[in-house]
Amino acid sequence: MELSIDLGLLPDTLNRLQHRITNLRPLLLEIGEDELDATKIRFQTTKDPDGNFWQANSAVTLANKSGNTPLTGNSGKLFSTIKYQLSGADAVVIGSDRKQAAMMQFGGTKSEFPHLWGDIPARPFLGFSDSDIDRIKQLIADYLA
Repeated sequence: MELSIDLGLLPDTLNRLQHRITNLRPLLLEIGEDELDATKIRFQTTKDPDGNFWQANSAVTLANKSGNTPLTGNSGKLFSTIKYQLSGADAVVIGSDRKQAAMMQFGGTKSEFPHLWGDIPARPFLGFSDSDIDRIKQLIADYLA
């Protein structure tokens, strides 16, 4: 038995791969868009990255705002402030520049933050679900293919 391998395409293939590895910007932008979409879906479904429903608003919260959907507030401003951006040449970050984003993500108590009208339970909207990770892996595979 004889095996013959033509390595003629190898240099071009390796050059293309090297270019992709040293220029992750297109991949990071795709990941940012994907995770932005996933995060915004969490606001629509009122679920955290693990698929758990956010705790419902308390009676005190309902008395102080219109609507009954957690994290939407009277104006929905938090939802509209979720953005992503590249961080250097090899990372993408997603989040909000609003102070209340951290409070909503991690929660807080009135004893810690006296200006609150009551305790705020954590309602994580940032993070990675298993399906998010699977999609990111596929984006990486497609980018390097």
